[in-house]
Amino acid sequence: MDSAEPQRIIVVTGAGTGIGRATARAFADAGAGVVAVGRRPGPLAETAEGVPGIRPLVADITAEGAAERIVRSVLNAHGRLDVLVNNAGIATGGPLGTLDRSVVGPLVETNLVAPVLLTQAAVPALEATGGVVVNVTTTVGQRGWPNNSVYPATKSALETLTRCWAVELAPRGIRVVAVAPGAIETPIADHMGLTPERRAAVRAWQIARTPLGRVGLPEEVAWAITRLASPEAAFLTGTVLPVDGGALVA
Repeated sequence: MDSAEPQRIIVVTGAGTGIGRATARAFADAGAGVVAVGRRPGPLAETAEGVPGIRPLVADITAEGAAERIVRSVLNAHGRLDVLVNNAGIATGGPLGTLDRSVVGPLVETNLVAPVLLTQAAVPALEATGGVVVNVTTTVGQRGWPNNSVYPATKSALETLTRCWAVELAPRGIRVVAVAPGAIETPIADHMGLTPERRAAVRAWQIARTPLGRVGLPEEVAWAITRLASPEAAFLTGTVLPVDGGALVA
């Protein structure tokens, strides 16, 4: 990075593990300053360990007023915001007949409401830098996931928001894009309440439907996120990029 250029400041939610951790590190490795947001201090500290460009920020993005507090903290510390990566998400759920508000509510609040409010709070800062919003969705939302319909529904809604915001915010100089991962080796499945046998069966099902014949790595998704958010991608907006080993087109 040219020393005359201001350092880009990136916010990554859900940065304690998986895709969020890989994304925070990828941006930092490229010379950006990264604010790694998550609920748990321990995993965030692991994300930042050995990477001076990452600053952990412990916050529950679903809490009242969290969006404004996060943006205010970033601006107080760095004076600017260039990229917002809405990565945090949960994938709990179940088939119809087993759902209640205790299951559906957190899914909608985490995967949909929180990105809406955080993006809204970040718009003035992003407008000042000609910034970028990157939403992390899922290719499952473009196909179908029986027995776990609410999770992909929230991610499909986030894709719709990506397209709507791309048009709405273009006059303000803000780009909005999304990356839609397929089967990726992350801890998100640890919170789905599946038995080891069921998890193995789901993974086998995913691999069988992925033409490249394997599960993806968080770093491969992070690569796509950093490229879509790069200045070289300045003519891309409203784009939803699958990173799924070909599963969507199979």
